[in-house]
Amino acid sequence: MEAVPARARFCVAGAALLAALCALPALSGPTPWGALGLLAALYALCDQVVRRRFGGTFYPVLLAAAFLLTPAAAALVPLPAALLSPVEHAPALPRRVWRAARPALAVWAAARTHHALDGGAAVDDSVFPYALLPAGAAVVAFCLVLTLLDGAMHAAADRVPLRRAWRGLFTRSLAPVGVHGLAGLMTAVLWRSPYGPVSALLVLLPMGVSCWVFAQYHRERAAHQATIRALVQAVDIKDGYTRGHSERVGRASVMIARQLGLDDERVEVLRFAGILHDVGKLGVPTRLLRKDGPLTPEERRIIELHPEYGHEMTRGISFLGEARAAILHHHERLDGSGYPYGLAGTQIPECARVVAVADAFDAMTSTRSYSRARPVEVAVAELERCAGAQFDPRMVGALAAALRRHGWRPEVTADEPAPGVPPRQRTHGRTTGAHR
Repeated sequence: MEAVPARARFCVAGAALLAALCALPALSGPTPWGALGLLAALYALCDQVVRRRFGGTFYPVLLAAAFLLTPAAAALVPLPAALLSPVEHAPALPRRVWRAARPALAVWAAARTHHALDGGAAVDDSVFPYALLPAGAAVVAFCLVLTLLDGAMHAAADRVPLRRAWRGLFTRSLAPVGVHGLAGLMTAVLWRSPYGPVSALLVLLPMGVSCWVFAQYHRERAAHQATIRALVQAVDIKDGYTRGHSERVGRASVMIARQLGLDDERVEVLRFAGILHDVGKLGVPTRLLRKDGPLTPEERRIIELHPEYGHEMTRGISFLGEARAAILHHHERLDGSGYPYGLAGTQIPECARVVAVADAFDAMTSTRSYSRARPVEVAVAELERCAGAQFDPRMVGALAAALRRHGWRPEVTADEPAPGVPPRQRTHGRTTGAHR
């Protein structure tokens, strides 16, 4: 278990112990082993198919078990799936234990909640809509336990604060698990009907189609992300002076966004905005990007078109959302003297104000062939000096706070000048006062 941090091992061990205590009564009390075995085998089969074909999780069978079995018996249903599913990364043992304990605790909590609200009688008698109330409460309990466990593991393995680890987990999981819960409820009702368990399996077919649709969506998203990576690589190749700059601006944008307390979806959008903020440079002649010495007014006007080029280039990437506004407006200034439209104050979209600070910060802390990096403290002081005129003070403060908490590792973007040789002068290069 060398690859698993000690705190994560403790988390796995604690979850396994709790799961064992939850399942223990099934071994001594009256347990419908036939139904349990069939549900466990069905869940293992569905889990294998969904993981291999779609790369996700499949909870209808597990939630049906919560509606049909005692809490202790339901906690045993995920065990075969955890033992049979392949483990991609070592060490295998703690990962298998976690895969068994995590859903076992969640389904135990769901079954316990369902039983406390007398949901079993509503399922047996097919009493609708009354059966929906205990089933809905069970789904909420299921999601809460998954949120607690996943957040605790994230905090233990990645050493992040619990509050941040838990942020957004419950709200993101509630809708998809709610849909699975409805399918699980239909499965349970048909299971207890005169048609028996075989008819209940028919419910899984439309759920399989739904999983396929979601998988297609994620594949499309992955294709878009691959496109984004290709665009960034093209920019880095074209403007070698700023190699790696886009990825670092994306990272700094995420730090600001998380410090501001934005939800995970907006954080992801801002990451894309930071990564793609300079993609419009693909439309700027290479000779201007690599020119030594000052730019003429006409050349500067051409370079200042790159935000608009970038905005047009990303028009077809629908999931970028407000990231396109950040690409277009990240060179606007609070005092209205920026470009391309001279927006001022709150006219500038919030996402653009975030990227503007991240962009300038990385420009100052990166070593390039035409300028040496400034220390992080000096760069932050410069941002603070320009706050209110060029940058949003709120974004500057968020970056400063995030840097105090997490630090920053400056990187060399291009080859450093040889010792004793002064950096080349490039007056249109990036500084806080006038960065491209």
